[in-house]
Amino acid sequence: MSSQPMNIVLAHGAWADGSSWAKIIAPLKAKGFNLIAAPLPLTSFRDDVAALDRTIERVAGQVVLVGHAYAGAVIAATRSDKVKALVYVAALAPDEGETVADVFYRAKPHALAPALAPDVHGLIYLPEAAFATAFAQNASAEELAVLAAVQRPISPACITVAMQRPLWKDLPTWFLVAEEDRMIPPETQHFMATRMKGRVRSHLVDHTPIVTAPGVVVDIILDAAREAMDGAPTRQAAQTR
Repeated sequence: MSSQPMNIVLAHGAWADGSSWAKIIAPLKAKGFNLIAAPLPLTSFRDDVAALDRTIERVAGQVVLVGHAYAGAVIAATRSDKVKALVYVAALAPDEGETVADVFYRAKPHALAPALAPDVHGLIYLPEAAFATAFAQNASAEELAVLAAVQRPISPACITVAMQRPLWKDLPTWFLVAEEDRMIPPETQHFMATRMKGRVRSHLVDHTPIVTAPGVVVDIILDAAREAMDGAPTRQAAQTR
């Protein structure tokens, strides 16, 4: 077991920023973990992976990576040997050769899922009404106002790049399936979680449980962090690439 505190690096999804992790950071910090939210620019997949790598470089010691939604693809693209476990929160997990768009559009969308298209600048914004109807339908009016106000648009260049070998093939993974998700169909989440052979937790939560059900998210991150600190063998050590 390392004498250094475990680092938990959080990666936000599309239409969000680091503030979306506020309810996750405080309780984990109180338990002695070092928390840092990676500021993803959402300008291209390459830019986002580079931003995550720079964040990981800033911390000393082992890392548990946590990705929400789109960031599930980003956390699987880093190659830092500091990373000991991955946690997916209603996240996308394309396999080698797949794009984010491939898995996002794999299943029929929910009836209330918003139509998405680039604006005149080539950026995709989430319609404001969609925060309440699909992105975080269980959020309070105050939470919805903040989510809409701080949203970052995402570029199509983030979701159209084919993945190289994803890190989830080599490390222990945890996957929180959001059964009331209206952005990424639960069917798709179960498919990805099963494919990666992750430790699956299924809850009746919406697409953004980091805001609307933080206790559920904290619990799954704690499981991953405690196992990483205990020095359990990683999948990579147990199998041949």
